[in-house]
Amino acid sequence: MSVTSAICVGITPRTAGAVQRNSRRDPMQPKAVLFDFDYTLGDCTDAIYACIGFALTTLGYGQPTLFAVRPTIGLTLPHTYAALTGDQCPEKAQEFAELFLQKADETMTKGAKLFPETLPLLRRLQEKGIKTGIVTTKLSFRIREILAKYAANDLVSVIVGESDVSHPKPHPEGILLALSSLDTSPQDAVYVGDTVVDAQAARDAGVAFIGVTTGSTPREAFFAYPHQAILEHLGQMPF
Repeated sequence: MSVTSAICVGITPRTAGAVQRNSRRDPMQPKAVLFDFDYTLGDCTDAIYACIGFALTTLGYGQPTLFAVRPTIGLTLPHTYAALTGDQCPEKAQEFAELFLQKADETMTKGAKLFPETLPLLRRLQEKGIKTGIVTTKLSFRIREILAKYAANDLVSVIVGESDVSHPKPHPEGILLALSSLDTSPQDAVYVGDTVVDAQAARDAGVAFIGVTTGSTPREAFFAYPHQAILEHLGQMPF
C-alpha cells in the first residue's frame, strides 16, 4: 500500500453525520477560536512520514510503518522519537529532531494540505468578527508558509508554535499566550483539536474544547475531558 492510500485508512469521511454536543456547555458564540494544526486544519502526513523515516533510518533504525507514525503526529519531536523507539535518551531525541527538521525544510510546506472545510470556516469566522489563532507543536514560520500557499495568512491573527513557548502542549502556555495576544479571556474562547493532548491543554487553560475526529483519535477518547462538541470535521462547527 502506498503512503498516500494508507493515509485514508481510519479517517472519518466528510459526511453529514451526527454531531455529539455536550449540553452542559453554553453554546454562545465565542470571541476567539484557536485551532491545533495537524489533523485539525490540515494534513501533513506524507511529509511527516518522510521526515520521520529519514531521521530514524539515519540513526540506524528501520523505516516505521505509517500505522505506527500516525498516532504520534502532533506530539513534540522528542516525544515522537520516544514513542517510536522506546529510547528516552535526550541526546538521541535531539539528534532525531535535528534530522527531522533538516528533511522538513525540503518537504513539509510542499506536502501540507488544508482540509476542504478549513478556508470556508476561517473566512466565516472573520466575517463574524471572531478572532482566530493557531496553537501547534509545529514551528510558527512553517504554519505561515503553509497558509501562504493558500493566500490565507490574513485569516489567522496569531500563530503560536513550539519554539514560542517554554512548555508545549498539553501545557496550556501556548493557548494562554495566543489569547493574551488576542486580548481575549479564556472564558470567551474555544480551542479546537484532534487529540486528547489538545483536550488537556484546553481544560488546563480554562477554555472550552471542541474535538474533531479527522485524526487518529476515536471520539470515545474525548469523553473523559470537558468538551463543547465532538465533530466529524470542521464543516460541522456550530458557529
